[in-house]
Amino acid sequence: MNRPFLRNQPPPPQFRINGKIRAREVRVITPDGKQAGVLELSAAINLARVHGMDLVEIAPNAVPPVCKIVEFGKFKYELAKKERESKKHQHSTLVKEIQLSPTIDPHDQGIKTEHAIDFFCEDMKVKVTLRFRGRQMAHTEIGMGVVQKFLRDIAPWGQPDNPPKLQGRSIIVMISALPKNKRAKNPKEGTGRASVVPDEETSEAQNAKASNGKAKGTSSRVATDAADSTESFAPSPFEGLALPGESESEPEPEGSEERAAE
Repeated sequence: MNRPFLRNQPPPPQFRINGKIRAREVRVITPDGKQAGVLELSAAINLARVHGMDLVEIAPNAVPPVCKIVEFGKFKYELAKKERESKKHQHSTLVKEIQLSPTIDPHDQGIKTEHAIDFFCEDMKVKVTLRFRGRQMAHTEIGMGVVQKFLRDIAPWGQPDNPPKLQGRSIIVMISALPKNKRAKNPKEGTGRASVVPDEETSEAQNAKASNGKAKGTSSRVATDAADSTESFAPSPFEGLALPGESESEPEPEGSEERAAE
């Protein structure tokens, strides 16, 4: 079966101008913003040419259609500028998901609470999901208690959009951040500032450590010099002995003086 070849057709123009306007009669607005009344299309185009501008259809669904005499290039530029400004004021909210369990450890739940507080301080939404596994569905009140405790812990930073509900095998609740003027501060910011030590105090501590090290080195050196001195030790028993090879005068045998006198 042969299928027709579909080409990528260009999108239709957003505004019709001059001869592309299909209506026979149009309501004309002058460049000053005043209404010139309902005119035939040819007369409206001639009026636009007298002003050296274009006739742009701005309200095609009106009866009759409304057209304005403007410079089409400048008109498109102003529309694009308005769109950019409107996008700047739009606030895109991000949604983060946190998963809990009916048997979650208190420490793990505290870590997840800290993560949720960080998300709220960045103006994000948090979706909390608690999923039941196997026979845990027999005691859904346990999971509901875990979710309620989580909501109480993050109450100074966020509030739920709706109360938590059981959907299938999961409890789901969406939490939005409170406004900045009603929201508590992030506890991590306070601890981070307190742990910072000023540069002056750090330099003073380093100088104190260096001076203490110098004092310790001097005292240890004095103790070593005292140990090297031999004044406090008894005389060595080997002082009178001569080592072999030393040039000391040997004692003369007895009777050598008598022989020399003879």
